[in-house]
Amino acid sequence: MVYCMKCGAQVPDGAQFCMKCGTPLGGAGVPPPPPPAAATSSPSSGGAFAAAGVQELKCPSCGAPIKPTFGEMVITCDYCGGSITLGGQGWKEISKHTMLPLSVADREAAMKTVRGYLDAGFLHRHFLEDSKLVEERLTYIPFWVIPSSATTTYQYQAVATSVGATVGTMAAGALLGSALTGGRRGGFAVVPIMAGPVVNPTRADTISGQYEYPVVAVKAMGAYQPKDYQFSLTDRTFFDKKSIPSGIPVLNGDMGEDAARSAAEAFVKQVQAEAAQKKHHMVSNLKTDVQVSEGELLHAPIWYFRFDHKKESVIVLIDGHAGKVIRTM
Repeated sequence: MVYCMKCGAQVPDGAQFCMKCGTPLGGAGVPPPPPPAAATSSPSSGGAFAAAGVQELKCPSCGAPIKPTFGEMVITCDYCGGSITLGGQGWKEISKHTMLPLSVADREAAMKTVRGYLDAGFLHRHFLEDSKLVEERLTYIPFWVIPSSATTTYQYQAVATSVGATVGTMAAGALLGSALTGGRRGGFAVVPIMAGPVVNPTRADTISGQYEYPVVAVKAMGAYQPKDYQFSLTDRTFFDKKSIPSGIPVLNGDMGEDAARSAAEAFVKQVQAEAAQKKHHMVSNLKTDVQVSEGELLHAPIWYFRFDHKKESVIVLIDGHAGKVIRTM
């Protein structure tokens, strides 16, 4: 163990700053008798905590000073890339902070995807020709990825069954008319019986879904919120700020994990409801049960393009890792 030369606080091996007083260690330390620890550890998460309302923090990984701006709750250390979340109990280290590597670094490659998306279909041809690009940027955006499982039960009207019963009635009438006229044309008018008993017109169904649902961790960035899009998490790595190309902003967040889990539950319910309505018409009595698990913080590279088109604003997001359009809420 290493101890701060100024205040004597015990600091982790390899730390660059004292977690208690913020003194740079310069890779060296002197082992004086250790004083009482300045922070306690959480038995559940292993992260260090500070008093609620704290304004100046020390990175739990390297001890560097961290000064969050007003409203920020999810903070990434500029020195080592470690991350903490600020809540009612103070702050704690985020146990799982990952990132997606940037694959679509070229602006023209991103625009090619945008062009193919906007110009697809007869109604959208030459969209870009009639539009003006007013804003574009590439940013690493924080998302809470919340594992979720959902089961939706609902009722629907069996329209096909009702129509089938009517068609069957018409067919039976035709056969009866043919028998009474000896197969001759005319002489008997068949009147389809449109009303009558329909066997079990209301039916029930159940659909289930598994999601790694991403919730954008910046409240003001609702335009970035995916709808039914899931990132390629098999390609993610542990967060390393040094691997991000210079000049690309890496944002902090202002949404804690608890709020993200509640948001993920609401979003998943909406996706499940739309799936049920897509599968059947006239859906009723829809009930969805969602179970969410502990999430992780994911920084993903996102291309943002905003166009003015006939007095309307059109926003297109491109996943800078997978090169795909992100459908938003």
